[in-house]
Amino acid sequence: MEYLNFELPIKELMDQYQTCSLVGEESGVDVKLACSQIEDKIIEKKKEIYLNLTPWQRVQLSRHPDRPYTLDFIKGITDKDSFLELHGDRNFADDPAMIGGLATIDGQRVMIIGTQKGRTTKERQHRRFGMSNPEGYRKALRLMKLAEKFKIPVISLIDTPGAYPGLEAEERGQGEAIARNIFEMTMLKTPIFVYIIGEGASGGALGIGVGNKVYMLENTWYTVIAPESCSSILWRNWEHKEDAANALKLTPQDALNEKFIDGIIEEPLGGAQYEPQVAFEHLKVSILQNIKAFSKFTGKELETQRQDKFIAMGQFKG
Repeated sequence: MEYLNFELPIKELMDQYQTCSLVGEESGVDVKLACSQIEDKIIEKKKEIYLNLTPWQRVQLSRHPDRPYTLDFIKGITDKDSFLELHGDRNFADDPAMIGGLATIDGQRVMIIGTQKGRTTKERQHRRFGMSNPEGYRKALRLMKLAEKFKIPVISLIDTPGAYPGLEAEERGQGEAIARNIFEMTMLKTPIFVYIIGEGASGGALGIGVGNKVYMLENTWYTVIAPESCSSILWRNWEHKEDAANALKLTPQDALNEKFIDGIIEEPLGGAQYEPQVAFEHLKVSILQNIKAFSKFTGKELETQRQDKFIAMGQFKG
């Protein structure tokens, strides 16, 4: 397990616990009481840190190197060997930063799409840190249209720092691809359930983020721009990223208060990286509940509910 700067007090206690256990094994001395006391201190320290996170610390947790990524969540929530990944936008190329395919969850057929980061340096470069090109958004739309044809619910898993900002992406119509997805998703006549499982930044997230229900996991963020980018625009450097994170109101609770999302999915204390299976189960339960709740909606009702939901987020004066 890797630890972030603000998690170092927990690391020290974990090291003490491991040392205590090792001493007990090697010496044969009963150290259960001492180890138990350290365990209690670990739990207390976790509560002290994780129940009082700043917005910037929550951003850091969403990027934790041990946090599950989209493919981890897919494996954790779907039936064994049921995920069939589909490739290509039928126009230009396949985008490894955007994945999608058919699967079953407790026997329920679903179409899952999502942005995938990488673990190793090579994989991160291959998947561009989860930043999709236009062909990725067009692939996602192709799969959503396929799901609509066969009346299959769409599950969108978002974990991206934004759409890929490269020259070639702009040349191939990055803005149009994202706008097209937003437009088409408002009219899709099959249920769409969106979950921010990590980072949810800018148009990169919105390009697959229009759903009948939108949820955020507890240690994620969702806003129009990354704190570092906001800081660089306003202050010409990244030194004010914490101030930007505070101002952007990017935490799950902020989004829920502003009615941008419909709920917060609880994570294990400290984040999904501690007990991934628990996080997977919470996500799975939410997905199945939503599928059941929307199963009797007609295509037109699904379209209307989704449009009304997003229209209600904005106000304007004539």
